[in-house]
Amino acid sequence: MAQSRGDRAVEWMIYAALALVSVVVLYPVFFVGIASISNPENVMRGEVWLWPKNLSLVGYERLFANSELMKGYGNTLLYTVAGTMLNLVMTIAAAYPLSRPDFRGRTVFTILVVFTMFFSGGMIPTYLLIKDLGMLDTFWVMIIPSALSVWNMLIMKTFFQNSIPKEIQEAAFMDGCSNMKVLLRIVLPLSGPVLAVMVLFYAVGHWNSYFNALIYLSDRDKYPLQLFLREILVQGQMQEMVDISDDSLARSMMDAEAIKYAAVIITNLPMLILYPFLQKYFIKGIMIGAVKG
Repeated sequence: MAQSRGDRAVEWMIYAALALVSVVVLYPVFFVGIASISNPENVMRGEVWLWPKNLSLVGYERLFANSELMKGYGNTLLYTVAGTMLNLVMTIAAAYPLSRPDFRGRTVFTILVVFTMFFSGGMIPTYLLIKDLGMLDTFWVMIIPSALSVWNMLIMKTFFQNSIPKEIQEAAFMDGCSNMKVLLRIVLPLSGPVLAVMVLFYAVGHWNSYFNALIYLSDRDKYPLQLFLREILVQGQMQEMVDISDDSLARSMMDAEAIKYAAVIITNLPMLILYPFLQKYFIKGIMIGAVKG
């Protein structure tokens, strides 16, 4: 059916609005990228807008020469990989039983789990608990406290209920499969979209996490990358990367500016690379997981 003139006008207005929003959202990322490879002097003068000017990699050179920052990068990778794997195991272990209609008491357990999403013990009781468990300043303090997201568990539970054919599961039970075999051989192979969504959600959460490290870690060798980025951007602690003795104060300030832009790019690059590969699964998983049963 042909569109009317009013429909076409509304469509163009929607496209224009989406284009404007895209520019507003993407330009800061684009600017940080071109500023990180431009001469810091041109950046501080406001001469960099749409393309790099007088290419310079001094920010990246100073960052990669800093051993603490590279150690933090490795720590963040370890926390992200290990934490995401544990998150997936815990989320599946909670979502699958609660999605089974033959699981007695699943409504009560669901209410108890959802209750924790709205009410918690608070920061001080949580800190005291982690201290009593002996997890302060350890690897596990970055993994265990965030082992399960109730919201993500509910998404996966809804996916299992609405997207996995019950007939297939019943046929598997009739053939002698146990619940574990049904989960591993039928449910999970059919749950690629929602698993990709969970990987993206949890990985981004671990990669950007700094608050737990700020509270529970005191050993700088265990610091994640985000704590070092916080020191660079918020506290301005770049003495090891900016050698004031060799350079003038103005040159040191320009190098510090370049380091800030380069640090933002290096910190966000892995997540920017990961998302395009999971985009199609991300959209499908969100749409299916959000269907009301």
